[in-house]
Amino acid sequence: MILAQGPQESSPALNIGIFVTFVVITLLVVLRASRNTKTASDYYAAGRSFSGPQNGIAISGDYLSAASFLGIAGAIAIYGYDGFMYSIGFLVAWLVALLLVAELLRNTGKFTMGDVLAFRMRQRPVRAAAATSTLAVSFFYLLAQMAGAGILVSVLLGIESGVGQSIVIAIVGVVMIIYVLVGGMKGTTWVQIIKAALLISGAALMTVWVLAKYGMNLSALLQGAVDKAGKGGESLLSPGAQYGTDALTQLDFLSLAIALVLGTAGLPHVLMRFYTVPTAKEARRSVVWAIGLIGLFYLFTLVLGYGAGALVGSDVIANSAGEENSAAPLLALELGGPVLLGFISAVAFATILAVVAGLTITASASFAHDIYANVIKKGKVDSKQDEVRVARITACVIGAVAIVGGILAKNQNVAFLVALAFAVAASANLPTLLYSLFWKRFNTSGALWSIYGGLTITVVLIVFSPAVSGSSEAMLPTMDFHWFPLANPGLVSIPASFFLGWLGTMMSSEHFEKEYAEMEVRSLTGAGAEKATAH
Repeated sequence: MILAQGPQESSPALNIGIFVTFVVITLLVVLRASRNTKTASDYYAAGRSFSGPQNGIAISGDYLSAASFLGIAGAIAIYGYDGFMYSIGFLVAWLVALLLVAELLRNTGKFTMGDVLAFRMRQRPVRAAAATSTLAVSFFYLLAQMAGAGILVSVLLGIESGVGQSIVIAIVGVVMIIYVLVGGMKGTTWVQIIKAALLISGAALMTVWVLAKYGMNLSALLQGAVDKAGKGGESLLSPGAQYGTDALTQLDFLSLAIALVLGTAGLPHVLMRFYTVPTAKEARRSVVWAIGLIGLFYLFTLVLGYGAGALVGSDVIANSAGEENSAAPLLALELGGPVLLGFISAVAFATILAVVAGLTITASASFAHDIYANVIKKGKVDSKQDEVRVARITACVIGAVAIVGGILAKNQNVAFLVALAFAVAASANLPTLLYSLFWKRFNTSGALWSIYGGLTITVVLIVFSPAVSGSSEAMLPTMDFHWFPLANPGLVSIPASFFLGWLGTMMSSEHFEKEYAEMEVRSLTGAGAEKATAH
C-alpha cells in the first residue's frame, strides 16, 4: 500500500516547503491588497475593482473546491460512471445558477442575499433569515473543505493519527482567518485567482501525463482502469456501481442530483462574487470566463479519476489514509514522484484555503451587514469601519466553529459533504430567491416560511440520515439514531421549501406590487443598479 510508506515515498520536508512557500506568497499578496481596504464596499466587494476576466477566474477558483479536485477524482476512481455524475451535476448546476439568478441578483443587491430580499419586503425579519441561512450553508461547506485539508496533509506527511490530522485542520483554520482579517474580499479574490491558475494548470498537466501513458487514447485508459479493478471492473463504465443496487440507492442518487443541480443557485459565496465587478457588462464577461474554465476542469476530472483507478488501483485508494479523497495525490505520486506529489498537494491545499476564505468572508459579511448593521443597529451604524470591525470579529468566530466541525467530519468523503451543503442552499435559499425575483405576490411571510422551514427540514433530515449515524461510513459510526432513509435530503426538503414559501405567502395579506415592479425593472435592465451599489 503506497500510503503505508508515505513518509519514505513522499518527502515531508519537500511538501512542507511547497506549502509554506505558497502560504507566504499568498499572504504577501493579501497584505498588498489590504492597503486599499478602507470602506465596507472595499471589504465586502473589493471596491468593485475587478475586471470580468479577473472575476471569472476568481469565480472558478471559488467554485472548484476540494470536492471538485479530491472528492470527484476519488469517486470516479472507486465507482467510475457514478462518480463522474458529481462532475456533471456541478457543471449543470453552474449553468442553472447563471440562467436563473446571477445577473438578476447583481442588479438588485449591494453585498448580500439579504439586500435582494429586503428590496421589496420588510427589512429586519428577511435580513435576519437570509443571514441565518447564509451562515448554515457556509458551515456545511466549510466542513467539507476542512475535512479535505486534514486528509491531504495526512497523506503528505504520513500523519495517520486523529490528533495529528486535527492539528492540521486547526492550522488551516488559522491561516484562513488571517487571509480574511487582513485582505478582505480583495485579498481573498487574488488568492482565488492564483489558486485557480495553479489548480487548472496542475490538473491539465496530470491529464496530459496520464493520457500520454495510454497513447493519448481515452478508450485505452478506460480499459486500463477496468483491467486494474479485476473481477467486476466492467462496472466502472456503466451506471449503478454506487447508486444502482436497489430502489433506495436510486432514490438517493435522484436526491443528490437535484441538490447538486439546484444548490449552486443558492450558494451565497458564489453569488457574492458578482458584486466585485463595476458593471453588469463585466459581470456577463466574468460568466463567460467562468463557464469555460469550470467546464474544462470537469473534463480533466474524468481522466484523473480513471487514471487513478488504472495506475494506482481502487483497492489501494480505498485502503489509504485518506480513502477516496487521496486518489489525486496518489496519482501524482505514481506519475511524477515526490516533486509532483508536493506540487499537486500544494495546489489542493491552495484550493482549500481559497475556498474557506471566500466562505468565511461571505458569512461574516452577511452577519455584519444584515444582522448587525440593519437588524441590530436598524441601518444607523456608527461608521463604515464599525461594520467592518464586526465582520472581522465574526470571521474569527466562524473560523473557530469551522475548525471544530472539520475535526468531527475529517473522515467523510469531501464531495459528499459538499452535496449536503448544496442541499441546504437549494432548500433554504433558492426557493426564496426565485419567488422574490419572479413572483409578484410573494411577501415577507412567504420568505420567512421558505427560509426557516427549508433550513429546519434540511438540517433535521441530515441529522437523522445515514450520513450522520447508522453505518460504518457515517459521521458518527458507533451510533445509530437515523430514521430518514436517504443520505441526501434534497428530494424531500427542496419541494417542501417551495411549498412552504407558497403557503406562507397565501396565508398573509401583505402585498408589495409597487416594490416588485421597481425590482423587476432593475433586475432585468440593470437600470439604477450602478447607483445602488456605488456607495
